[in-house]
Amino acid sequence: MTFGSEWKFSQVFGEQNPHEDVQDCDIISAMEFDKNGDNLAVGDQAGRVMIFERQAGKEDLFQCSSRSDSGQFNLPQKQHPEFEYKTEFQSHEPEFDYLKSVEIEEKINKIRWCTKLNRSLFLLTANDRTIKLWKIKEQKVKKVKQMDINSSVTSENSLLADRSYMSGQSESSHVNGYSLEWTNKMNGTSSSHLADITNVDYTRSRKVYANAHDFNINSISNNSDGETFLSGDDLRINLWNLEVRDQCFNIIDMKPKDMEDLTDCHLIKDENDHRTVVYVEVITSAEFHPFHCNLLAYSSSRGFIRLVDMRMSALCDHNVKILQDGRSHGSKTFFSEIIASISDMKYAMDGRHILSRDYMTLKLWDTHMESSPVATYKIHEHLRPKLPKLYTNDAIFDKFDCCLNGNELQFATGSYSNHLRVFSFGTGNENGITLEVKKEAIRKPTSQTTSRPRRSSLSNLARGFYRQGQDLTSENEISCNLKSKLLHMAWHPTHNLIACSSGSSLFMYHA
Repeated sequence: MTFGSEWKFSQVFGEQNPHEDVQDCDIISAMEFDKNGDNLAVGDQAGRVMIFERQAGKEDLFQCSSRSDSGQFNLPQKQHPEFEYKTEFQSHEPEFDYLKSVEIEEKINKIRWCTKLNRSLFLLTANDRTIKLWKIKEQKVKKVKQMDINSSVTSENSLLADRSYMSGQSESSHVNGYSLEWTNKMNGTSSSHLADITNVDYTRSRKVYANAHDFNINSISNNSDGETFLSGDDLRINLWNLEVRDQCFNIIDMKPKDMEDLTDCHLIKDENDHRTVVYVEVITSAEFHPFHCNLLAYSSSRGFIRLVDMRMSALCDHNVKILQDGRSHGSKTFFSEIIASISDMKYAMDGRHILSRDYMTLKLWDTHMESSPVATYKIHEHLRPKLPKLYTNDAIFDKFDCCLNGNELQFATGSYSNHLRVFSFGTGNENGITLEVKKEAIRKPTSQTTSRPRRSSLSNLARGFYRQGQDLTSENEISCNLKSKLLHMAWHPTHNLIACSSGSSLFMYHA
């Protein structure tokens, strides 16, 4: 795909009326494609996980060739994949930690697919404290229906003589002088059995990995060895074996000696009497290398990305490399540390590049270059004068995801007003493509100006629909709609298809 190709609307799931308020429990909080792109897992704030599968007959299909007026056949074009609702299950329930007097929400923070075994799907889901391994298996079930039919009922009327699960024998009936003898008789009653074969998805919790995190889990990542995975919170990263649920190894520990330091910020004066606000550094994201099982990277609230080799020591307190933007060491303000915090980080498939997202920018890093990123794309630069207002309404703490194309260095992230930003490295276009997420993708100019209700019914994501989206309204003081934002997204591993969420709706776009 050449960059600049037109991105088009593909699908949307999650019915929402134009004037209907979205409940907090319905808001999508995580999503992930599996390795082959055949399944998409979506989690919400109510602790539910929805699975969407690739539609049968849509995989690697080609449109039928058509004969032109000149008699020549037009070349077929490859179709983009389409998905349909598969199943849904309740992954986490709200809990209460009585020792710490803390309420643990059921919100799904992260989802990661594991290796597929024996036609069964496996995935890891995590809320603030607990990680679970789920098995999803599709089985063919025969639903047997018993029909008790009188021995003298004609063959014509036997099709209408469905009296399921009834015993006894009614009066004989003769129509047109013909009768039908049934050989299968039980207790003097003729019976027939009809089998209806349907596919049913069974979900079962295989393992529960609990009691290992004192702070909210923000990352889980599968290792390339297929046997281990990591989980990270604000201060620690643990290494797990998939088959061992009650033991893990702490490989990174940033917990300070005095826990009161976590709630404090320090004012540092330089030689010119300039004051700088410095916050305690915490972990914001962690991920394994795509094919080296001993390497991992984790990002911090100060904008650093640290590369770690687990072969060096059991406790990985020494970094192999630190990726930091040396060009950002200018004058510091009260908001500098906040906007520098990395909200998401992804390894590219080549294992050499890393994509990171902070509040203001999207950065592409080369692990061979530690001093600065190879490319920086401005996302919210137009909001820099409004940082005090964004801090007041807590919008400055919004955490946006980023995603990469599986084959090329193309990547995407979200913004306010339901804007989807798509970029490609090496094209010379720093502004990329901006789309307003709704049914009809509208390409925008490159320059931008306590308790929750619980639901017992199936998620509204089970109902797909195609309709025009709502018009976005801008706020008086800020030139974008802060209530409409694309926080979570995933790029299909083999196709140019992006799945992104806005509130409780799941959108898909293709190029």
